[in-house]
Amino acid sequence: MRKLAQNNRLANHRLLTACLGLQPGEFEAVRTSFFPTLKMTLNHILTIDWFYVDALEGGTLGPKAWDPEEPFDAIGPLAAAQFAVDQRLLAFCTGLTDARLAAETRVHRTGRIQVERTDDLLLHLFMHQTHHRGQVHAMLAGSSVKPPQLDEFLTASDFRDRIDDMAALGWSEAELGA
Repeated sequence: MRKLAQNNRLANHRLLTACLGLQPGEFEAVRTSFFPTLKMTLNHILTIDWFYVDALEGGTLGPKAWDPEEPFDAIGPLAAAQFAVDQRLLAFCTGLTDARLAAETRVHRTGRIQVERTDDLLLHLFMHQTHHRGQVHAMLAGSSVKPPQLDEFLTASDFRDRIDDMAALGWSEAELGA
């Protein structure tokens, strides 16, 4: 799970760094996707992360996580908030034990508490991120920004492709293998 959290952090770093290069109006431009703008999709990724990471940490934020539904109108502050929640998720996953992975996590929903195994909830969250990052990646293909590589990370042969990103994140190759 730690490696999945690292992969999540690196993919968000690559994607949001690319988005910082968008021309005026491209962040809000209507495109073809589940959420029809980069702004809507990236805000959705962020607020759902707030929702699930809070639950994983034992919080009770619940649906207040997406109030407002689009908390950021600009990519810079959104990227900073995403990086912060990514760090929380990575810290959580770094401290996991087998017992905690099998333990229940309580997710505060409107009018009910959803109870899930922690490992199942984490896999759900990582899949959600991957799903919507793919949509952002596709939308970037119709913008002035080249979509970044998102699927080269964990294998040993990918190390050359992550050198700059690893430096930007302050990570070492040893940390990935630990």
